Amino acid sequence: MRLLRLNARGKFSLTEFVEDNIPPYAILSHTWGANDEEVTFKDLVEGTGKSKAGYTKIRFCGEQAASNRLQYFWVDTCCIDKSSSAELQEAITSMFQWYHNAANCYVYLSDVSIDNYSTNNYSAFRKSRWFTRGWTLQELIAPRTVEFFSQERQRIGDRKSLERQVHEITGIPIRALRGSPLAGFSIDERMSWAAERKTKRKEDKAYSLLGIFNIFMPLIYGEGDNAFTRLKEEIEKGSRSKYTTTADT
Repeated sequence: MRLLRLNARGKFSLTEFVEDNIPPYAILSHTWGANDEEVTFKDLVEGTGKSKAGYTKIRFCGEQAASNRLQYFWVDTCCIDKSSSAELQEAITSMFQWYHNAANCYVYLSDVSIDNYSTNNYSAFRKSRWFTRGWTLQELIAPRTVEFFSQERQRIGDRKSLERQVHEITGIPIRALRGSPLAGFSIDERMSWAAERKTKRKEDKAYSLLGIFNIFMPLIYGEGDNAFTRLKEEIEKGSRSKYTTTADT
């Protein structure tokens, strides 16, 4: 796992850690802008990208992590070398666990102003694009704690204080938001949480659910809708295996 660090001079550095030696870290949840607006792994390595819109999110995460006394943090746009298919496979397969293991998860709502939030009775919060994206489903459920921030980087609340609103927006049961094991929810129910969510690529509609169903399968970008077919097949295999094991007990 590759983590970012913000040093005293305000510069970012990347450090790779092996599984048994990962320090406490914060993690960012956000919605992607245009690809050319996001800071990439290559940008960080070459020391570029400061003029990109996505740089603001990275600095926010680093400074918020520091305020929580965390030296390290993770952002999906730039901590993964997406030119390596093997690294991308590992990252997507591990993503749910990385969010779960984070000390803090910060949700940056780029379309929610603190002024609108304060005056419109949660209207801007409810309409946020963040609640419509495929990947943010696991980013909402997996972490131990989730904090929501406005575009001005002001804290709005957390998953606990806003659980009623989040439940009404997403349809996710409150006990799931409170950390109940996902295996306790039916396959159909978990699928319903993602039914209206969108991803940029068809394949990601399936890949973003791997952690929700505890499924491990190869990524094949370019397969389109077949990714979802494979996901359902793997879920059915796991369900049959569980039934057989229970019946044999």
